[in-house]
Amino acid sequence: MEPETVPVDSVPDLIEALRTRKEIDVDGVVIPFDPAVDIHLCRTERHPGHANTMRCVATAGAETLERTYFSLGGGFIAAAGDDGGEDLPRAIPPRPVRSGEDLLRWCDETGWDIADVVRDNERTWHDDAWMEAEARKIWAVMREAARRGCRIEGELPGGLGVSRRAPGLLRDIVPDLQREDIAHLVQTIRDAKLPFAQLVRVVSCFAIAVNEENAAMGRVVTAPTNGAAGVIPAVLLYRACFGEEPLTEDQLLRFLLTAGQIGALFQQNATISAAMGGCQAEIGVSSAMAAAGLAEMCGATPGQVLVAAEIAMEHHLGMTCDPVGGLVQIPCIERNAMGAIKAIAAATLAEQTDPARARVTLDEVIEAMWDTAEQMSDRYKETALGGLAIKLKLPVGLVDC
Repeated sequence: MEPETVPVDSVPDLIEALRTRKEIDVDGVVIPFDPAVDIHLCRTERHPGHANTMRCVATAGAETLERTYFSLGGGFIAAAGDDGGEDLPRAIPPRPVRSGEDLLRWCDETGWDIADVVRDNERTWHDDAWMEAEARKIWAVMREAARRGCRIEGELPGGLGVSRRAPGLLRDIVPDLQREDIAHLVQTIRDAKLPFAQLVRVVSCFAIAVNEENAAMGRVVTAPTNGAAGVIPAVLLYRACFGEEPLTEDQLLRFLLTAGQIGALFQQNATISAAMGGCQAEIGVSSAMAAAGLAEMCGATPGQVLVAAEIAMEHHLGMTCDPVGGLVQIPCIERNAMGAIKAIAAATLAEQTDPARARVTLDEVIEAMWDTAEQMSDRYKETALGGLAIKLKLPVGLVDC
């Protein structure tokens, strides 16, 4: 099954069928596989190659095959001992970007905004039609995750007994909503002209809805990771609901191009993996991405866009990753709401900031984040061995899973 296309509603049945049959079918070859026996969670082991490691072992008679994979964050996978294969030539974009300083230099030389520089670089591999189609696809998945999260009630899987909260939050905001499509919901909120106090509820509702879908094995967009998938959709939906004009496809693309470039800078120069850097590497990075995208979409200068990203990350530095039971639920779901609110505040502050007078640059805050990550104890890096993760009494069955 492919994550992008598997029917979301079928996922629980697929997993239950695997538990019942205790076998998997790989290209017509039936292989015995019992999840209860054949999956070992080594909570106290740490592979020297990376904190997020999966070792796959297959046996056939006397023959044993083994390979180790590293999850680098955001869906990126590497294999131990993999040298990258053949030394193939790689296309180099016309304006390579490895730092925020690079971005500003290219903007100064061309007179372009950040999104324009990123778009021109992307043309090295894809045309404009492809970029526009991908932006629409990403936005559609984000909106569907928000729609499902706002509508599906009940308890999240995993054994913690966490109830979905987004539907109740939505009822408090729009008590008489009839239709389920997200476009109708956005228009209803726009027409209602809600007071400022409700803005926080709307943003929190959307962020929580998307991350509750992630916790329930629904389809989300890694932005930059699954655990932080609710921040960017919430900020985009905030703009759709509260902007002076409806959100256009061009604005959407500019937001995503800018946010993606900011995420790439963190990945290149630090990490987007909570297992390597704590939650600052997930919620912090997603908040920085969202703040930059929102500032770009609202007409901020390139310098102000980077200030927005810097402010958002600056106020996530040192955030630990301490998930209760090792599940992306407590405190992860609520942190998406906090990250979205901080992103909006950061973009607002950046619009009133003279970048020339900013005392800290985005490159410096990325460096500080990585320094913090390297000095942070492994107990606070997604291991569930410290912090909040060990303060709550877990239900029977989760302690030794």
